[in-house]
Amino acid sequence: MINYQQIVLEAVEISKSYPSKSGSGMLEVLNEVDLKVHNSEIAAIIGSSGSGKSTLLHLLGGLDHPDTGEVYWEQKPIFKWKQDKLAEERNRQVGFVFQFHHLLPEFTAIENVYLPGLISGKPLKEAEQRAASLLEKLGMSDRTEHRPSQLSGGEQQRVAIARALMNNPSIILADEPTGNLDEKNTDIILNQLIELRETEQVAMVLITHEKEIASRCDTIYELKQGKLHRFEETH
Repeated sequence: MINYQQIVLEAVEISKSYPSKSGSGMLEVLNEVDLKVHNSEIAAIIGSSGSGKSTLLHLLGGLDHPDTGEVYWEQKPIFKWKQDKLAEERNRQVGFVFQFHHLLPEFTAIENVYLPGLISGKPLKEAEQRAASLLEKLGMSDRTEHRPSQLSGGEQQRVAIARALMNNPSIILADEPTGNLDEKNTDIILNQLIELRETEQVAMVLITHEKEIASRCDTIYELKQGKLHRFEETH
């Protein structure tokens, strides 16, 4: 049974600034951002280019450190961990999907998918079975032995989604996952993500600049001038 009320990801008062390009001071990107994502929820974050959406996603995934604030994965404060512990927990609890799929060109589809499983310590046979099952769910059973160069853009992104799910994460962080796809493949990918959040019991944070895509998510937030708001509250 899915516990929809369980908070799997929480950001508390996250702030982040970078040196301005002019060198005249600091540029504030995020200002005390709060976010809660529950199990099997799909939360969309929209905002203009340069608003800090990718910066926020990197902080939520522990790929960067905030100036102030904390991120919690399943109620555990991640920035209190040492780097090796953070990397280990990230590989176990978080799956990433980017606009550019970053598949390893020398490996087949199924090898790209099960590689994170091997890194986490799964036996090869178990990792292969999990990878094959995920690719089947994504309609890729007949493409498992193809290398990325032999796959279309939509197929490569489906392999990347399967890879992100390999270690049964509690949350998927997706940065413009359909940004490089045509309308047909965008629709396919969105339908599969919505279905997977139920079958895999995984929450998702989806960065997008497309309000039509965001409208298919459970919750919509807008990042504007460093602040994150429920989208309904800003209009």
